[in-house]
Amino acid sequence: MRTSFNIPDEVVEEFDAVWQEQDLESRSRAVREAMLEYIEAHSRLDATTGEVVALIGFDYRHHDVIRELHGIQHDYQEVILNTSHTHQGEWCLESLFCRGPAERVRDLTYRLRDFDGVRRVKVMVIQQE
Repeated sequence: MRTSFNIPDEVVEEFDAVWQEQDLESRSRAVREAMLEYIEAHSRLDATTGEVVALIGFDYRHHDVIRELHGIQHDYQEVILNTSHTHQGEWCLESLFCRGPAERVRDLTYRLRDFDGVRRVKVMVIQQE
């Protein structure tokens, strides 16, 4: 199947540099691999049940979304144990250390991904009880 995407030029340039450095045969092959990794990561998160200890890391443009992000963190304060924040130029990096029902941690992760000003959200489940 052929398809098209709207992706910023700088992201495509970085992506091309990485797959070419890895000696993959084509951009299409690299995109397929990236999509499979995405599916695997999200399927694993969706399948997690019970109580978990997890780290959620994300980067964002501070001025674009800070009020909304604080509101979400207050909505999930029963699972957020601790936060850490650092500035990296116009971007901020935040980490949330969480403990609680997998469903709440998953919902928090998906809420963070809904923001245009948030670039990436990564979750690492450290322990499943």
